[in-house]
Amino acid sequence: MANDALNVNAHPPPHGVNGQTSAIGITVRGSNWYFTVCAIMTVSTLFFIGLSFTKPRTHRIFHYITAAITLVAAIAYFSMGADLGQTPIPVQFERSDPKVSGTADNQNREIFYVRYIDWVITTPLLLLDLLLTAGMPWPTILYTILIDEVMIVTGLVGALVQSSYKWAYFVFGTMAFLWVAWTVTWTARKHAISLGDQISRTYTICGVWTIFLWFLYPIAWGLSEGGNVIAPDSEAIFYGILDIMAKPVFGAVLLWGHRNIDPARLGLHIRDYDDDPATTHGTHSGPHGEKGTSDGIANNGVASTTATPATGSV
Repeated sequence: MANDALNVNAHPPPHGVNGQTSAIGITVRGSNWYFTVCAIMTVSTLFFIGLSFTKPRTHRIFHYITAAITLVAAIAYFSMGADLGQTPIPVQFERSDPKVSGTADNQNREIFYVRYIDWVITTPLLLLDLLLTAGMPWPTILYTILIDEVMIVTGLVGALVQSSYKWAYFVFGTMAFLWVAWTVTWTARKHAISLGDQISRTYTICGVWTIFLWFLYPIAWGLSEGGNVIAPDSEAIFYGILDIMAKPVFGAVLLWGHRNIDPARLGLHIRDYDDDPATTHGTHSGPHGEKGTSDGIANNGVASTTATPATGSV
């Protein structure tokens, strides 16, 4: 069946979206690609959820986080494939290339704000996957996620601004990204190294992979929402490939690395609902030497019968 989404969800004048229409937007090819990425994200979600059933409930936290990432991305890509979740924004740079030149009376380019809704949910989850793997303390995790949110929101605001002020938001977002990159590649890596070779190897592979890909997103932004250099179909391919690499591929590698890692080694002490608190609460030294309860998992899966206050458990 032919893809008729652009016709079904067309926004003809005089109303359009927010009273405007876009002369620079995706074609059927771009829509088909977005739906293809949606399918990849959906299959990945089902795969990650399926893998979770091979683990006890107390060991599924990374499966749940990773599946949530691709689930949210699948919905976002469905929306973009249907040409929804976008708004027309006048471009700052008018180009002669017919693919991005618009018309004499319409220089609007469609901006998919739904992409940023995706990122504002999924990038914190990606960082949560990484920083929990490194055994990072919660204050650092939460602060890193806050800086990540600044990075995404400034990218969205910059995309919605017509004037050169958009590049100020680009700079704000880039500075936030560099802080996140430093935390992932330096601070968290040192924590991961302290937890042993297996954890360090998994973290280093996934962390370096993520930051390498994230360095390419500002380039994609500058060529599309920022500079109006490449066509929306090319924008779709650029972002789509990056998201496939950063989400399903990342998730598969991360979960493979976690296949023999007990979450308790990372300071994640999770008690199942049918565990007996009298026999599963015990002392456990976390990755930084603090005392806490095992909440169902002690070192190497052996429960301790010595109860202590639940400090530092999740």
